[in-house]
Amino acid sequence: MKKSWIITSLALCMSMSFSAQTTQKLTATKASEYGIIYTLPSTVVDITIETEKTVKKPGEFYRYAKKHFNANNAIDRESESITLKSINLTTRGVADSNQQYLMQFKSGSTPYLILNEENLPLAINTTDIPEEEKEVTLPKAQAALPTALETKAAQQVISKEMAQSQSSAKRAELAANQLFELRQTRQDILNGQAEQMPADGEAMQITLNNIQAQEDALIAMFMGTTQVSTSVKTITFTPSEEVSREIIARISASEGIIDSEDLAGEPIYLTLNIVEEGKLPLTEKGEPKTFPKGGVAYNIPGKVSLKIEYNGETFCDAIIPSAQHGVVFGIDPKLFTDKKAPTYLLFEPTTGAIKELGAISIEKK
Repeated sequence: MKKSWIITSLALCMSMSFSAQTTQKLTATKASEYGIIYTLPSTVVDITIETEKTVKKPGEFYRYAKKHFNANNAIDRESESITLKSINLTTRGVADSNQQYLMQFKSGSTPYLILNEENLPLAINTTDIPEEEKEVTLPKAQAALPTALETKAAQQVISKEMAQSQSSAKRAELAANQLFELRQTRQDILNGQAEQMPADGEAMQITLNNIQAQEDALIAMFMGTTQVSTSVKTITFTPSEEVSREIIARISASEGIIDSEDLAGEPIYLTLNIVEEGKLPLTEKGEPKTFPKGGVAYNIPGKVSLKIEYNGETFCDAIIPSAQHGVVFGIDPKLFTDKKAPTYLLFEPTTGAIKELGAISIEKK
């Protein structure tokens, strides 16, 4: 069974994003004997896996949360866990070295071919190539934000009396009293009853923000802190033969995404089914057409279904076009050199299929 897996760091089921294209232009000239060599693609699938890491730490006064705030849900022990947040699929074309072709045109003509950065064909006889239209932006890795206890406000709430006390119960009491005083101060400002009111609206907002930051720090001393960060990795998969519940990676609660053979994590399964094989166009008699002499080759792709499952849940279930499950056919090269009605062609770079074919207008030149 032919498989291909590549794991790379990166920061929907089917998702895409806008990206500027780097292109090059090749022209059929006498120097090249009016021929252009190009390569059709294979279709690969990038499986982007996003994990979420949660770190919880108890505050200094977690034992006194019930006494001062009647709270039963204070974090009482340090913990760390990693869970699967999302899995997304994107498709792209990569040059297939076994699919190289020669466009051969008649002498004296000057048709040209536009290639992308993968050296895959984008267009013939036009530079008017639209950006790939995408649906959703892929997730990016997000670092954890500082906790309320890692801010300047956390230092401001430590009074001299709290710092000097040797009793944790006394420090907790002082912290609780200070929290209630901050809340009263906020209420007085909002009611316009504070002894020293802020000078204007901007000053009031700054004061209220500082009060909130100090309050958050004091609460964290009792209730603890939670930090959340995300990591993103991509597995590149080349569809070939059908597979059923193939393990492509695992998720470890402590290490995140790990190798498929590492039994320390729960498996992520991939199932591939061939939905449709590409077929040659038929003649009026219902027989497959023959490849035109010197034809400009393109793909008629097939379709495959991809399902990705984890922990009993289906994260992705999509049908995608696949170049390697299709067939190659050709267009008569005379269409592109006809002086009276020259033709342009737009390729689908993911599969090498025809995206658009038509007569050249002023806009397409």
